[in-house]
Amino acid sequence: MTEVGRGTPGGAWMRLYWQPVALSEELAGPRPVVSPRVLGEDLVLFRSEDGTLGLVQRRCAHRGADLSLGRLEDGGLRCYFHGWLFGPDGGCLQTPAETDGGRLASRVKLDSYPVVERNGIVWGYLGPGQPPPLPALDCMTAPEEFTFAFKGYLDCNWLQALEVGIDPVHASYLHRFEHDDEPGDAYGKQFRSTSLGTDLPMTRILREYGQPEIFTARTDYGQRIVALRKLDKNGLDGSQTHVRITHQVFPHGITIPLSSTMSITQWHVPIDDRSTYWYAMFTSLDQPVDRETMRAQRLEGITPHDYKPVRNRSNQYRFDAEEQRTRTYTGLGEDINVHDQMAVEGQGVIYDRSREHLGRSDKAIVTYRRMLLAAIAEVERGGSPQMLLDDGAEVESRGPIPLDGIGPTGGWEDFWAAAIASLRRKSSWAGHLEAALATGPAGVRESGFEDLSDVTGSED
Repeated sequence: MTEVGRGTPGGAWMRLYWQPVALSEELAGPRPVVSPRVLGEDLVLFRSEDGTLGLVQRRCAHRGADLSLGRLEDGGLRCYFHGWLFGPDGGCLQTPAETDGGRLASRVKLDSYPVVERNGIVWGYLGPGQPPPLPALDCMTAPEEFTFAFKGYLDCNWLQALEVGIDPVHASYLHRFEHDDEPGDAYGKQFRSTSLGTDLPMTRILREYGQPEIFTARTDYGQRIVALRKLDKNGLDGSQTHVRITHQVFPHGITIPLSSTMSITQWHVPIDDRSTYWYAMFTSLDQPVDRETMRAQRLEGITPHDYKPVRNRSNQYRFDAEEQRTRTYTGLGEDINVHDQMAVEGQGVIYDRSREHLGRSDKAIVTYRRMLLAAIAEVERGGSPQMLLDDGAEVESRGPIPLDGIGPTGGWEDFWAAAIASLRRKSSWAGHLEAALATGPAGVRESGFEDLSDVTGSED
């Protein structure tokens, strides 16, 4: 499950999907050239003078010089070693030291990949044949000003990074705060605002209700994960339930609520088998995103040149024992990305899953691994895996649509559908997308809730 290099079953499966390869802001300087490593491949991404993007192999086809340090000129990227010039499609345009009239150049081509830019993220397709359409997610179709993109580094395998995002229970522990923020201070912060339909802060709900009821259902895009917390403590009578609905989007994405009107879609992109970049797209339904605030918040803990975290293994994540005793569950500050980072890096770069003891709270992880192994096996047999939604799907879907809200106990499905419909119809850009709601709030049919009794020992 964890291997992504060329020639591995997992790598062959992963290459059938578009992969985030860089942020648009990485190409914003005077020399728009970056050198991403994706799925174990060393690449160069550049923007030519006319704005065309190229994604090519990092080593020159002549004698292997590093093209990430090449000259960006004459419509392409020129190798500094002997002046060979390569275009955005990888074709060799010039071999200036040769006297053969360009015959050698016509026979040379770098490995190159389709590339597209959308709302702050540059995507590459590293697989065979024609790439599939980009998935028709909200973050892809929203106007650019309603989105914000960022990324960060994790010193571990991609699967560990993904699995923390589809674990609905860990938020009650790993992200527990002993105090609640004022609602006005919550913008851009995960788990800090109030839940839809109430003035209860998410921090209080997560802190007081650590045993949610969990359901998982396979869908056309991956799986839907439902966590229900009946509110029956501290004077509450249990007539209402906190409903948190998140989604796992194949191959390595999640869609989760940040607030009642903003969602996060996050991809866990393998650099190689031992390291990962997460890419996040924040999408607002109701108003343009305050990008300056969002970016400043995230740069407090990340170095801008490589997007690596300031808190890391080398400094024990700046652990504070007094903070752990009085303010946070982890003692690692209030940035939940740091909490997640410590948890998944603390498992080692590739965790030995034969040592696990899974429980009922791990339903979504079990479901995902089953789907992952089935998809890899299907690709090995020459078939096609479960793919993302696209504009050719039978619905106009701009989902899947997450939710964090409070509704009547026993009626979470109706509450979810009504709440999502109301939020979207008030949106200036999503209000007309009626078909997104036609087959349920996620825009797709479900296959029913997953039976995991053989793994967890329970029958629910």
